[in-house]
Amino acid sequence: MRPRPAELLLAALLLSGGPARALEIGAAAADRHATPVDGKPFALLDAARGHKAVVVMFLSTVCPYASYYEARFQAMFAPYETKGILFVAVYSNKTEPRDEVARHVKKRGFVFPVIKDEDLRIADSMGARHTPEVFVLDGDARLRYHGRIEGKEKSLRSPDLRNALDCMLAGAPVKTAEAKAFGCAIVR
Repeated sequence: MRPRPAELLLAALLLSGGPARALEIGAAAADRHATPVDGKPFALLDAARGHKAVVVMFLSTVCPYASYYEARFQAMFAPYETKGILFVAVYSNKTEPRDEVARHVKKRGFVFPVIKDEDLRIADSMGARHTPEVFVLDGDARLRYHGRIEGKEKSLRSPDLRNALDCMLAGAPVKTAEAKAFGCAIVR
């Protein structure tokens, strides 16, 4: 008897260790070193120590949800950068080669670090599953916010990421530390 597709998927998940678990609020992120598409070295812990917060956003060159939020993400960069917050874009999809990501970044005019997560080490260590999906780390690289930038539908439009950053800048706990991320699945 041949195994059914669901049985094959379950076996693959069990053999691979299953899906990555998301980093929990308050937990420290693992130090990850990467070379952004501009060639300058990047270390997550060094970046966190040098800033009030680091916003790690998982993006994609082809996901319509990620494309929809790119302008919002980019518009947030300048005002928050002056307040000591670093924005970092991470492209983890196996189907998006480094040169494609570099062209996409150049076309969009991104001025913050952009990393091609070749081996999915960053996505796996944080438990990223979607594009777009955001992880905000404090100066000790501890997760303070995880989820969406904002709700897309008018009835759900809440500036979740902005609220989290404003709380952190005020030295207050993030009121809504998690908001369900939605978008395209990261291709592993």
